[in-house]
Amino acid sequence: MSKIALLNAVPGGEPVRAERRFPIQCAGGLVFAAKLVAVLVVATTLVWTTAAQAKVSLVFGTYSADKPSAMVAQLRPSLDAIAKSMAEILDEEVEIRMQVVRTYDDGVDMLVQGEVDFMRLGPASYVSAKVRNPGIDVLAMENKHGAKHFNGIIAVHEDSEITEVSQLHGRSFAFGSKRSTLGRYFSQLYLMRNGIYAHDLAHYEYLGRHDKVGRAVGSGLFDAGALEETTFGKLVKKGVAIRAIAKFSNSTRPWVSRAGLEPRIASALRRAMLDLSDPEALKALRFDGFFEGDDSDYDPTREAIRENPHFFAQLQ
Repeated sequence: MSKIALLNAVPGGEPVRAERRFPIQCAGGLVFAAKLVAVLVVATTLVWTTAAQAKVSLVFGTYSADKPSAMVAQLRPSLDAIAKSMAEILDEEVEIRMQVVRTYDDGVDMLVQGEVDFMRLGPASYVSAKVRNPGIDVLAMENKHGAKHFNGIIAVHEDSEITEVSQLHGRSFAFGSKRSTLGRYFSQLYLMRNGIYAHDLAHYEYLGRHDKVGRAVGSGLFDAGALEETTFGKLVKKGVAIRAIAKFSNSTRPWVSRAGLEPRIASALRRAMLDLSDPEALKALRFDGFFEGDDSDYDPTREAIRENPHFFAQLQ
């Protein structure tokens, strides 16, 4: 008897020596040994191939500018459509999981630390995240009725005698989150440009979410408040007693990738977003798909953030 040593490489580990004894007195024995070697090689190749063809798994993040359940209902259909399109582009299975957090700060932290692969951010949150991690990139920006901007509203109770911003002297005001683009930075910039500063208000608070602002104004807890136009429209349809006295605009929200996302994945993701046309997904999104976007689209947001300290400058 003679001994033939076979090396079977175990994926992720060291080669394992497998010893087998085979008769060599006849040619048939050699043929049998050769066939066994071939079988082991094929089996090992199949293991490696299966591992290499593992599906693409991505995590999408967002924070709850509205109720978390409403955010999932709005975004899940589009994520499913994007995953399907990416699978066709990459010729690989793609899954996208969704992570919703409570606050703007938590969302920015997740992206900066690479805990999500891509994310929907407000413009101010994007600017903040980009400062902390310059490797973050804009994939695309939202298309709002064919435009790259969307509106904020300053609302009052529908029975209020207030008809213009200049009448807010001595009144109470509800802002959104302290990190909100429209709910804080652009609304406070608009107030400043119309002669209203923090010291002119009798009282103000940050309520966190746009829907909370609208309901607080509608219930009479505040004389006025700032919220996003789409949320304003939804609340009015639900019977919340508010009306608009002013409107201001900002660049639409960017969807951004984390630093270090594999270029082929980022490219397929961008293409899938720009090609999104599924009617049900677009209906759920409450906007009309995506435009190509760039970091420079958010320079007005940077200006609003830089100007913001002036809103509080005369406080005692």
